[in-house]
Amino acid sequence: MPTGPDAPDEHIILDENVKAEGHDYYSIGAFKVSPNNKLVAYAEDTKGDEIYTVYVIDTESGEYVGQPLKGITSDIEWAGDDHLVYITMDSILRPDKVWLHKLGSDQSSDACLYHEKDDTFSLGLQASESKRYLFVESGSKNTSFIFYLDIPKQNKELAVLTPRVYGIDTTASHRGNHFFIKRRSDEFYNSELVACPLDNVAETTILLPHRESVKIQDFQLFDNHIAVYERENGLPKVIVYRLPAIGESIGQLQGGRAIDFIDPTYAVDPEESQFHSSVLRFHYSSMRTPPSVYDYDMDSGVSVLKKIHTILGGFNASNYVTERKWAAAADGTQVPMSILYRNDLVKLDGSDPMLLYGYGSYEICIDPSFRGSRFSLVDRGFIYVIAHIRGGGEMGRKWYEDGKLLKKKNTFTDFIDCAEHLIKSKYCSREKLCINGRSAGGLLMGAVLNMRPDLFRAAVAGVPFVDVVTTMLDPTIPLTTAEWEEWGDPRKEEFYYYMKSYSPVDNVMAQEYPNILVTAGLNDPRVMYSEPAKYVAKLRELKRDDNLVLFKCELGAGHFSKSGRFEKLQEDAFTYAFILKALGMTRKLASL
Repeated sequence: MPTGPDAPDEHIILDENVKAEGHDYYSIGAFKVSPNNKLVAYAEDTKGDEIYTVYVIDTESGEYVGQPLKGITSDIEWAGDDHLVYITMDSILRPDKVWLHKLGSDQSSDACLYHEKDDTFSLGLQASESKRYLFVESGSKNTSFIFYLDIPKQNKELAVLTPRVYGIDTTASHRGNHFFIKRRSDEFYNSELVACPLDNVAETTILLPHRESVKIQDFQLFDNHIAVYERENGLPKVIVYRLPAIGESIGQLQGGRAIDFIDPTYAVDPEESQFHSSVLRFHYSSMRTPPSVYDYDMDSGVSVLKKIHTILGGFNASNYVTERKWAAAADGTQVPMSILYRNDLVKLDGSDPMLLYGYGSYEICIDPSFRGSRFSLVDRGFIYVIAHIRGGGEMGRKWYEDGKLLKKKNTFTDFIDCAEHLIKSKYCSREKLCINGRSAGGLLMGAVLNMRPDLFRAAVAGVPFVDVVTTMLDPTIPLTTAEWEEWGDPRKEEFYYYMKSYSPVDNVMAQEYPNILVTAGLNDPRVMYSEPAKYVAKLRELKRDDNLVLFKCELGAGHFSKSGRFEKLQEDAFTYAFILKALGMTRKLASL
């Protein structure tokens, strides 16, 4: 892009601020440029219910092209310059049909490419880096299989790439005359990477074998390289390999080069890169390093910082310390924790206030990334900690499997063990320990509050999944059927009694609880607002103390709260004010 005094003025294609005017909630879920760069398809949600409308606009004039596509997910991709592929949902908001739309035609005439009738599976859509193929994935929590669409072909039909086999999970991309496939199974639980010829998808060659201590998280393809995103010992890694020339035979990858990172704990994710380039672009941050974009030359092995987010207010990263510590769980498992504090404000003698965060579900990795609003607490002397508990994916696939279904209670006891370790190590005390979790992390909050209410001073449960048994018994509401492989199917006796033994609503007791803030979103399709409302009512009925129990429901938002940047900061401010009040750290004139 030209710069300097002679550079042309910027051309605004879409101004989200203007689009958001008149809406309590506004979010762009997808922004896809056509192959010829003349059109843009974008998906907007104006309620927070994650049901999108897609518009196509001319990039030069800004004028709309054709009629909008309504009632779809944010998964959209171009199939050439005049076709879009998109996904719709059924009555329980499960992505179940993939469609082909020709620009200028009516949505009612679109062709359905595939209908997934199994209500435990959902559809997803992804384009290869080469832009030649689209991949349609049908997946449950344990199984996924893939179709592909050859974009240049006039006959736009799906073909099977990987078969539907229970317990085998696959993702795919394309380069040259090969498909590249990441494949996980019960035997190869941390995944292996294979390649197969385009004309014989059953003939696979192992590129990276399964390793017990290394999980293959993702991969990114280029003309001459492949970047593999891995996890080892709880930390993300990026390994770059050079590939043989297109058309040559391909075998097991050798001589990979690891990218070096500067912090003891950090987060790294792929950014949009150019397929025909030797430059890998990635996003990096840590709890003390602001969001940064690097370009890594895969030939020379040199990383160049291209952009770092400016933090206002005199922020200086050298004032802060990040640490990585381990807590021993009751069964001897070592649980990693990421810690942040300001070195000139903490005493580390047990008197410091702390906010401990946890999630621990869906194999999601809660890596220690940067969040600016967090420093509102840290600059007041708080220690901030992330407990990387079982049920997440930080330590590999087994870490996830040991925190789901009939092992779900490991998630809760790991969190409690982390809290007790931090107290014993003088990072905080019970009187100064506050906890926070959202969604499935809100379930974590509800469970540990019932199990050990004496351990915490305050808790924040955001959009919490707290009525586990009731929700999982009702297949007519969103997400239930797809979630049985995560939590269990309570229609089966073994799962029913296990789930009921930890479901927060079902285990609220006549005991003392700490100060609790519970939030909800009226339009939330993932956790219906009635769940946290029911939980709060039960707490208020049974608890035996005078501590605060606040319920805050956003009437114009969904699962991910408000959409505006400043509105999100206001939500953080409200949460932090609650924590400060619970700790007696607010001014006397202030009232909540």
